[in-house]
Amino acid sequence: MVEHRMIDVNGIRLHIAEQGEGPLVVLLHGFPESWHSWHHQFGPLAAAGFRVVAPDQRGYGRSDHPEDVEAYSVLHLVGDVVGLIQALGEEKAYVVGHDWGAPVAWHTALLRPDLVLGVAGLSVPPPFRGTQPPLTAMDKMFGGRFYWNYFNRPGVADAEFARDPRTTLRKFFYWGSGDAPHAGDGQQPLVDPDRGWLADMEDPEVLPEWFTEDDLDALTESFSKGFTGALNWYRNLDRNWELTAPWHGARVTPPALYIYGDRDVVPAFPGTPDLIAQLPELMPNLWREPLQLAGCGHWTQQERPDEVNAALIEFLKAHP
Repeated sequence: MVEHRMIDVNGIRLHIAEQGEGPLVVLLHGFPESWHSWHHQFGPLAAAGFRVVAPDQRGYGRSDHPEDVEAYSVLHLVGDVVGLIQALGEEKAYVVGHDWGAPVAWHTALLRPDLVLGVAGLSVPPPFRGTQPPLTAMDKMFGGRFYWNYFNRPGVADAEFARDPRTTLRKFFYWGSGDAPHAGDGQQPLVDPDRGWLADMEDPEVLPEWFTEDDLDALTESFSKGFTGALNWYRNLDRNWELTAPWHGARVTPPALYIYGDRDVVPAFPGTPDLIAQLPELMPNLWREPLQLAGCGHWTQQERPDEVNAALIEFLKAHP
């Protein structure tokens, strides 16, 4: 059974879910999610002989929501993972992340390879620091309409998403899924700043088979404190670029696995398809070529749990 508790890490309290015994596997969720996004992974990974722990990351769910925007930098987020590994009494861990959790996992492996037995990223590929701040780059490319820039307008997306959290989340999960009619068309997620992002998102009458009303209930409850903490991650994108300058040109060295869906919008971001194609050459410790899941959208481990679980278990067991 999955057990829940609070744990003190780096001056804040994190809610964690855990199951199993063996080498530690830390599962890091993305936006707008919670520990629950990994509920299909707990049983199979625990049965395979691993200790599985998924936190609500800072700003999410039952974990603390610091008020300071700067408290959500990538260094804070990596620090939470490092602190969590140590607080759980472990010396090393496998780190797996999806969506925003993937950059946290990749950067944990980049900054603290001594702690990482292996790293896996879902949807978002490994980090290769660009030549200019990402918010600035997207602002120039899309005239301020890219969703990262919309999220950086203080209080705006916060208010839009909080008006009806259940509808917000239902729309987001359908929009980003492989089941949506537009999925895989390569269109960038652009927002009319005057109308907001949700205005043009379809509200499905029936949820996809992989996303139940119970899943939506759990997710909605986790956003009872609002969306500001989660959005603050995006408000640190340029700050993260500045903070990671010492690692410009560095490569993730622990054994690595990358999984993505062919109908996911993120791998279609500007420059990302070329990066994914070059990963086997850029990352000598990439365990296999990037694993592309046919018909899968953004919510990788929820849309394709069997394939993701099989790939993760094979990867973890190959790197004891």
